[in-house]
Amino acid sequence: MQFQVEFHFTHTTFSFMINIESNKTHSKNIAFRSIFFFALFMGLNTIGFSQKDSSKKITFSAYGELYYSYDFSNPANHEKSNFLYNHKRHNEINANLIMLKGAYSDNKYRANLAMMYGNYAQYNLSTEPNWARNIYEANVGVRLSEKQKIWIDAGIMPSHIGFESAISADCWTLTRSLLAENSPYYEAGVKLSYATKKEDWNFSLFYLNGWQRIQKPDFIQKPSFGAQVTYRPTKKLMLNYSNFIGTDKPDSVKSFRHFHNFYLQYEPSEKFGIIAGFDIGSEKMKQAQVGTWYSPVLILRHKINGKYRIAVRGEYYQDKDQIIISTGTPAGFRTFGLSSNFDVEVSKHIQFRIEGKLLQSKDNIFPKNSPSNYSLTTNMTIRL
Repeated sequence: MQFQVEFHFTHTTFSFMINIESNKTHSKNIAFRSIFFFALFMGLNTIGFSQKDSSKKITFSAYGELYYSYDFSNPANHEKSNFLYNHKRHNEINANLIMLKGAYSDNKYRANLAMMYGNYAQYNLSTEPNWARNIYEANVGVRLSEKQKIWIDAGIMPSHIGFESAISADCWTLTRSLLAENSPYYEAGVKLSYATKKEDWNFSLFYLNGWQRIQKPDFIQKPSFGAQVTYRPTKKLMLNYSNFIGTDKPDSVKSFRHFHNFYLQYEPSEKFGIIAGFDIGSEKMKQAQVGTWYSPVLILRHKINGKYRIAVRGEYYQDKDQIIISTGTPAGFRTFGLSSNFDVEVSKHIQFRIEGKLLQSKDNIFPKNSPSNYSLTTNMTIRL
């Protein structure tokens, strides 16, 4: 599939063709394409890509992440475990996410369109139809009240669940937590939101196509729903609750899933911060049985000075009924994780990170029939 993208500036029109191929071809040529897209970013920056037209209230931006990850289990096919979707490739320079975005916003209307490329799109959207696999975001919104901050948005949106996204530069750790990797990163549907005048309270309701779905799967007619409540009593503290109620199985299975996400983010000073999160979900299974899974996570971050930061993450994920993560082993998925990363702000637009991570499971779920997995990952992010 090919499509053409054009960017119009005051005196310049820049256009190029992008060819989207199958996953197999995608993997083989990924090094070349990574270099191409990063070169494109630098060219766009030179001609003033990241700019804002105050009269039209339109912004354009670009984001790119190159990474290298070494998995000490040394998977022969260069792919890490099937429950990981970011930084998926072992022992090769790769692109996790490269994104070009345009956004419009005024007092009555707003819209976002972002196209993406990289391992995140390749693996996390593999079940979506071809036309949807390179869409990061595509939505429009209308304000329903002149006096109140009430909006209705529709389209493809980032997930309302969790404190992490596929954009590494926005996350406290280089890699994503097990909690984030196995809950929705994106969603498609309609969102109704309300914020108080001080914006200390935010409330949202969602009508969704399903559990991380752009196109609703065949054989599922039942709707899915979601809700989110965010409270910011001070600038230093944020409390969040999000949920999902619906299904990800064909209607004939008569399955029902409800999922709850809690987290707090507290930054008492510019140098120190903490995120504590907890996910818990349950799903009706065969013969009226109900299976559950849960995951606590704790992240501590310290800013050494203006350029250097460190972060430590501890986490645990239990899915003994193998609802979300299938292992085919007696104990199911019961895994503890510990990671630590060091970040360097090279410049306003460039960040370099390195992270070591240990995953320890109850069963031998990793390559070479091992319960342990060690990995070392480094990346460079560019934001224009």
